[in-house]
Amino acid sequence: MEKEMIVSSTGKTVEVALLEDGKLVEIHRQRSTDQFTVGDVFLGTVKRVTAPLNAAFVDIGHKKDAFLHYTDLGPKVRSLQKFYGTTASGKNPTYRLGKFRMEKEIVKTGKIDEVFKKKQVVLAQVLKEPISTKGPRLSCEITIPGRFLVITPFSETVAVSKKISTSEERKRLQLLVESIRPENFGVIVRTAAEGKGVGELLEEIEILMAKWKTIYEAAKTAKAPAKLLSEADKTTGLLRDLFTPDFSRIVVDDKDLFETVRSYVADIAPKKAGIVQLHKANRPIFDAHGITKQIKSSFGKTATMSSGAYVVIEHTEAMHTIDVNSGNKMPSQNQQEAVLKINLESAEEIARQLRLRDIGGIIVIDFIDMRDAEHRKQLVTAMRKAMKNDRAQHTVLPLSKFGLMQITRQRVRPEVKITTAEKCPTCAGTGKVNATILLTDDIERDLNFIMEARPKAKLKLKVHPFIAAYLKRGMPSLQMKWYLKHYRWLQILSDNDFPITSYKFFDGSDEEIKL
Repeated sequence: MEKEMIVSSTGKTVEVALLEDGKLVEIHRQRSTDQFTVGDVFLGTVKRVTAPLNAAFVDIGHKKDAFLHYTDLGPKVRSLQKFYGTTASGKNPTYRLGKFRMEKEIVKTGKIDEVFKKKQVVLAQVLKEPISTKGPRLSCEITIPGRFLVITPFSETVAVSKKISTSEERKRLQLLVESIRPENFGVIVRTAAEGKGVGELLEEIEILMAKWKTIYEAAKTAKAPAKLLSEADKTTGLLRDLFTPDFSRIVVDDKDLFETVRSYVADIAPKKAGIVQLHKANRPIFDAHGITKQIKSSFGKTATMSSGAYVVIEHTEAMHTIDVNSGNKMPSQNQQEAVLKINLESAEEIARQLRLRDIGGIIVIDFIDMRDAEHRKQLVTAMRKAMKNDRAQHTVLPLSKFGLMQITRQRVRPEVKITTAEKCPTCAGTGKVNATILLTDDIERDLNFIMEARPKAKLKLKVHPFIAAYLKRGMPSLQMKWYLKHYRWLQILSDNDFPITSYKFFDGSDEEIKL
């Protein structure tokens, strides 16, 4: 699978598009004014403790208080709070935890008011960004991610990704990391660590420990609410999480960001530094790589596939519903095979849409009915395979007796919504246009005037493609008739962005001739 990343930087906004085999599968947008990103570490104040919810609401500077549930505290929350308390009071001389005395773990069935009280200061990490009317969701299980490893303070556990291909490699990494991890720090070994040696892993641990030190230094003087550690920017964060050797191209349109990305790629994969390119053309980068076109065709209510079949995606307060339709190209023969083919194609498109729009929560899909049990089994297998590349945690359930498939997908960020409706370029939203029947008469009238006023000027006419095709149509065409009348050739140019009832004349220097 060929992967590409296209990065567009416009003022305060950075947009990152991820393509797989030329298809847009993810789009991420980050503004420099964004205050809350998943992974940010904050110091907050407990505003209220709600026993029925077994949760606390914490002020971290957002207009809505952040939500901290008991199940997100983590067993080592008392050790974390002790670390912050001793650091803020100046009693903790070091960020390392080798001599730190751990506190007793909390039980899974405990109550939030046994741990936190109103006005207490909390050290926590953003687990989910603010969504709709909800504030951020927090966790007290601090994790600091790198490309190969993730460190977890106040833990002794070493966990190795199950996606690493062989048990021998998993065992090797387990033993290696056990020998180099800092005391009282747990480590999660990511898939990208496969085949890496002790030097690379040790270097990353030092980088991650430097981030923990940043939290420690900030906690000494910070007053809640305050951000102690900010996650990496969207571009380098995605590179950290997604970059693999099969990336074929990374294109950036901002020079400073290009240098940052190239430097990052050169550090993690020196042989791949050449795939980072700087976009220099005047045309916007998303237009040049066909991303704008894909966005416009992918974010409507309906998504159409190459076979003519289409899916309708709708959002309700409780869930998302997706309906699969065959369109008007369903063959009359071997209907069951045709239905299976459409459903399999739809499964791939739905998996892409879930990633692209970052749809989370409950998703219910109404596929075209299939009677064959083997076909139903094939569809479930195909859906699970199509969602294999999805980084969000998800569960795909088999088809119900009503033929519905239910999917749950982790909701971390707000759903990506891009408005694809455009104001009509002809009527500018008024709903009224001039009669097109007189358009060629108007063009000919202005042309006669210009020919007399500028007898030697080279002339160009710019119009909508439909009008350009009409003027060049037939033998003789209107264009040819005008040549025979004036003995001067009029070059006709088409422009997709031109309103259908508008036209403009230009001279040889591309200066508009205004009448």
